[in-house]
Amino acid sequence: MVKIPFSLIFIIMTHFKNSMKSFLLGSVAIMMLPLLGSCKDEGQESAELSAEEIRVKQSTAIDTVSLRSVLNPDSIEGVEALEKVSAEAWILIEDSTGMLINSKNATKRMFPASLAKMMTTMLALEHGHADDTVTITNDVFIVKDARVRLGDCFLLGNLINEMVLQSDNDAAYAVAKHVGGDTLAFCKMMNDRAAYLGMDSTHFANPNGMPNDSTYSSARDLLVLARYCMRDSTFASIVGTPKKRIPMVDGRYLDIENTNLLLTSYEGCFGVKTGYTRQAGGCLATAATRNGVTLYLVMLKSRSRSSRFNESKILFDYGFKVMEKYKELKG
Repeated sequence: MVKIPFSLIFIIMTHFKNSMKSFLLGSVAIMMLPLLGSCKDEGQESAELSAEEIRVKQSTAIDTVSLRSVLNPDSIEGVEALEKVSAEAWILIEDSTGMLINSKNATKRMFPASLAKMMTTMLALEHGHADDTVTITNDVFIVKDARVRLGDCFLLGNLINEMVLQSDNDAAYAVAKHVGGDTLAFCKMMNDRAAYLGMDSTHFANPNGMPNDSTYSSARDLLVLARYCMRDSTFASIVGTPKKRIPMVDGRYLDIENTNLLLTSYEGCFGVKTGYTRQAGGCLATAATRNGVTLYLVMLKSRSRSSRFNESKILFDYGFKVMEKYKELKG
């Protein structure tokens, strides 16, 4: 039998041990590569999102899980007041997270009434020129239920303000015709943007939301739209204005008060848009901030013009209590 020197055995064993160590470390590194690559990709993806992509992501986020993993919103003091809410559909969320607080028939297709003007306003701000001159002509003087009159002439920016604050239906037709070339083309713009935002239960057949079997939306879709629009500073400034003097080209002016009475009657309210027709009932998209918490609410088919405001106050009060309890439990 050949005797192998101990020193040689030691050298062989040391080499084997080092090789195995290198092999194991290399294997672990190889297994970690996909994970590290994934983390890098996610970081790059977040860093590479455009401002518009971030806006869409924030506006469309609705989290139905997080709140209910901490508390049952139906156990909060004051929840019984929700039984007084006559609105057929509504949805209430916390804005920074998209956390759903509560809702009722949020995806049901319903008439949006003048909440459709949120889309009209947003597209007009994006595609129109504020200093353009717009005249109220026969082909847009249709509903005849508001302040503009046949032959009136406005700068587009001023007419948009009048349309929003007064919720003027013929002003909406005039704005749509001016920006889109005609109302049909403008409605296509509205529907294209709705599809872009994932508003799957929405279709617009006119720019003002007047009752039409082809004009419908849902509380959930209109919530997405409201949050998207409010992330534009010009839009937010317009809808948050309680009253405004609107100049006309000939030197006359209209003194307009915002139809959203919550702006002056509910602490922290800063928007958004009212709507009402006999078929649609009282509709309201609104938002309020208290103690660093921002809530968004959309309600459809409340019993009356006045009930939509009272019921929104009930839902906001409830929502702020829910979020206060949530923060308390989360520590």
